[in-house]
Formats: sequence, structure tokens, C-alpha cells
Amino acid sequence: MTAGTYKKMAGKLDTMPHSYPATESGIEIRLLEKIFTPEEALLGAEMFYTKEPASAIAARANVTEKEARRTLKNMVRKKMILFSKGESALVFGLMPFVVGFYEELLPRMNEEIAELFEQYFQETQGGITGKGLSVHRVIPIQESIDFEIEVHPYEKASNLIENAQAWGVRDCICRVQKALIGDPCGHPVENCLVFAPVEGYFENSEVDRSITKDEALQILRDSEEAGLVHTTGNYQNRNSYICNCCTCSCGILRAVAEFNNSAAIAKSDFLVVVDDGLCVACGDCVEHCQFDALNVDGVVCEVDPRNCVGCGLCVPACPEEALVLHRREVGEVSLPPATLKNWGVERSHN
Repeated sequence: MTAGTYKKMAGKLDTMPHSYPATESGIEIRLLEKIFTPEEALLGAEMFYTKEPASAIAARANVTEKEARRTLKNMVRKKMILFSKGESALVFGLMPFVVGFYEELLPRMNEEIAELFEQYFQETQGGITGKGLSVHRVIPIQESIDFEIEVHPYEKASNLIENAQAWGVRDCICRVQKALIGDPCGHPVENCLVFAPVEGYFENSEVDRSITKDEALQILRDSEEAGLVHTTGNYQNRNSYICNCCTCSCGILRAVAEFNNSAAIAKSDFLVVVDDGLCVACGDCVEHCQFDALNVDGVVCEVDPRNCVGCGLCVPACPEEALVLHRREVGEVSLPPATLKNWGVERSHN
């Protein structure tokens, strides 16, 4: 098998809604070579996001069905591809890079893969986030929102956790990657929350530490205290994770901070508003804003609505209680798609 197999797989990944952009150096090929064996890449190059039986994939890859099924099951064990039960057998689909098999590299992440990812991130200028409809969206700190405003269920981080039946926490792949290249950010590492509708789902996981609902809610509060931004998939229903992100390590927020890619993440539907009568221009809020949305050059804090993502981190930082989140004007922020499938359809048409 040659590098052509990996190049074909890279091209297939780039046809997916999440994207996997090519580079002049071909660093994206070298990254795949470290993640997938040649046998896995051969099948990956012939797979689609839509799941299908091993026999169909084997026929296109020109290998026996038995050989394909063995390789595919091994890829499932490593959480590198999608799978589910079909009518008569397991069916398999290609998993995207981000959010996808990159996050599942946590047990295998090493310095070499971390360096390759960093080079890929820099060469594409954060292009792993793709173009068009954002992969992630911001969830505001609930306590920062004006109490008179109705908040939709998908806008509450606590709601996502309350409605689950199982909860887990894992190390942040982004902070692990940055630490491996010698640039740790200092924020907590074990605070990526995952949840599921089935009791005991994470009890036998090798990556996720099973926790209680109360522990998950406490991690949310601790993340807010640490100045981290809650983000999740940019769709309303069936989200299964909450990332607690920073512009110093998170690949998606770094695309905003380092390359001014405002489309990398969807803003929440909220904007911070300043009460001029209470603000004393102390600057405490500015220190807590990761997006250069606040300025205190004058006698009161001023907000740049273009940069504000509506995370709400600045609100509890204000000693005068002069800040609060208000809902933006109708049409300023698009309503998230209903499901991940709807997101994929909309993204593909952007």
C-alpha cells in the first residue's frame, strides 16, 4: 500500500461536512499515517459517513469480507469509525476528524502526533474547523443571563446534564496536545464532560471516568471559576458532551484568537450589556474576556458586539454587578439546527 491510500482517505474526509483540508506540505497525510494502519486506511478510503455493511466496503477496497470485518471491528474498538447494528449485521461509517476520531486519540496521543497536529493546525490557520456553519457553539453561563429572559433548553449547560442518565469526564485532548509540544496553558485538564441516555454507560470506559450528575454540575461550576467557556455541538438536540474551552489550547477557540476566524464557533444568542450607572471602569471584566470584546479606555466599560460570543464569563467578574447578558436582536444569531444530521445537511450547503 502506498501514500496514495492515505491521500485518498484524506480526500474522503474532506468531503464530509466537518472537512479535512489539504495542505501544500501534505502534513495531513503524515498525520493519518500515524493514526491509521495501512489496512485501516485502505478501508477508510472507501468508506462514507453513511453507514453500510462490511461486504460493501470490502468490495470497493478489493479485500475479502472476512478481512474487512476484522479490520473494521478493530477500528471500532479504537473508536476510529462509526458503527451501529443493521438489519442483519453491523454497519460501519467514516468518522470525521474534528469533532470525531481526533478526540478519541486520547489514549494514543503522544509527542509525535501532537507535533503533527500543531503543524497541521498552523498550516491550515485553524482550518480544521472548516467553513460555513460552525462546528461548535457557545453555551452562556446561566447565572449571567438577565433573570427576566426565557432561556431555551439547549441554551442551558445544566439542562444537558440534568436530562442525561450517565455522566463521565475525560482529559481535554487540546490541553494534552499543547502540553506534549511544551506549551501547557495551566487550565484544568480533566474537565471535558460527556453524558449519555443509558445508565452506567461510562462505567467500563478506558477513557472516560464515570461520575455522578452532581459531580458533573460541579465541574461546570469549577470551569466557570477557572474562566473557561462552555461549548458543545452546534445543534439543539441529542448533544452528548460539553467542552470547557480556552483560547490558549482549544483548537476551535484558537482559530478565533490566533487567526481571527469568527466563523469557527457559533456565538450564543446573548450579548453582554453594561449598566453605565453601576460601572466604575475597574477593568476586572476585561481580564476575564478571552475575545477582546471589552474595553475600559473611557469612564465606563464598552462592549464590541462583533467580538462578544455571549459566554458570560465577564458577568460574575464584575464587583459592581454592572454586567448582564441580554438576548441579541432577532436575526443577529442563527438558530442552531435541530440535530447533528440537520447540521450536516446545512453545512454541506454552505
